[in-house]
Amino acid sequence: MNNRKKGSLPQLRVSRQVRAKTLRLWGVYLLALLAWVAVAIVLTLFFASLPWSLTPFYGALIWLRNYIVFVCIAFVLAGWAVISFFFLARPIGQLAALTQAAAQLATPTQEPITLPEGMEDTAAQLNLARERALRDAQAAREAEQRKNDLVVYLAHDLKTPLTSVIGYLTLLRDEPQITPELRGRYTNIALDKAERLEDLINEFFDITRFNLTHLELEKQPVDLALMLRQVASEFEPQFGEKGLTCRLDLPGRLEYDCDPDKLSRVFDNLLRNAHHYSFPNTAVDISARQGEGEVILTFSNAGRTIPPEKLGRIFEQFFRLDSSRASRTGGAGLGLAIAKEIVALHGGTISAQSENNHITFTVRLPAPGTP
Repeated sequence: MNNRKKGSLPQLRVSRQVRAKTLRLWGVYLLALLAWVAVAIVLTLFFASLPWSLTPFYGALIWLRNYIVFVCIAFVLAGWAVISFFFLARPIGQLAALTQAAAQLATPTQEPITLPEGMEDTAAQLNLARERALRDAQAAREAEQRKNDLVVYLAHDLKTPLTSVIGYLTLLRDEPQITPELRGRYTNIALDKAERLEDLINEFFDITRFNLTHLELEKQPVDLALMLRQVASEFEPQFGEKGLTCRLDLPGRLEYDCDPDKLSRVFDNLLRNAHHYSFPNTAVDISARQGEGEVILTFSNAGRTIPPEKLGRIFEQFFRLDSSRASRTGGAGLGLAIAKEIVALHGGTISAQSENNHITFTVRLPAPGTP
């Protein structure tokens, strides 16, 4: 299922307090208007009902009476205009302030949004959205800068292994009389550089796929325990080179409805990460169990403790624990970011803990039927 991405602007809602204040304002306005009209009608009726005909100046008084009635009507209209302006000017001013705040929210700045008195709740929500937009924009700029830096580094690094491969293959071609030992050495070096070249090209492909494609799930029933065993077995040669052993704590079967290709990529990325950052001759532990309403998977390895400031960013795009391009550990900094997106598409979460030279990644997937 598709979840709303975290970090998007929160939906601005009118609170019950604002609705209550609006209804109360309109109620007071209608009562004031009715009271004013009632007073004007009473005054008009009073003057109209006076015994003007009993006076010797009846003709002149009739004109005066009509003038007074006209003045009362004008008084009513003027009072209605004043009352309406008094009660409607404030909402109109609030609407204008809200429109200005919306324009400020469209291009958020460090200056907080301020609204007239009585709109404190709305101002707080707008400022929350403003702050989140600023954080998201800053994160996007940092991710874009990291990606650009990484592409530059990768493009530069492509030259080194390619030059080595060409150089050693040229030696093998031009020196047919070299000893078998030297030929084997040159061949192994060329192969190692070619594999490094393949890793760099794969990093380019990862960057392209992550930025240009949208992940969609194709779910089917899968035995997660069997999948974890298969992925772990594929890492045995790499683990063996570093003296790592893989210990599995899995149930006999663990049926789950998921996209097997994408979820296996999550496991692959986590084990690849464990291989890169584990101490030599240690163990990598994989466990899976059925929890209450969820399936819990853990991947643990012994490795250098990750500082808290880096641990909080470990799932960011293009973030690498080892920023040195001279090191072959780590890739484009997309493995864990992609893993997090795939797990989120399955409705789950992934988290990392690191202390006492031990690193643990925990994947939590909602059990079938869990809302």
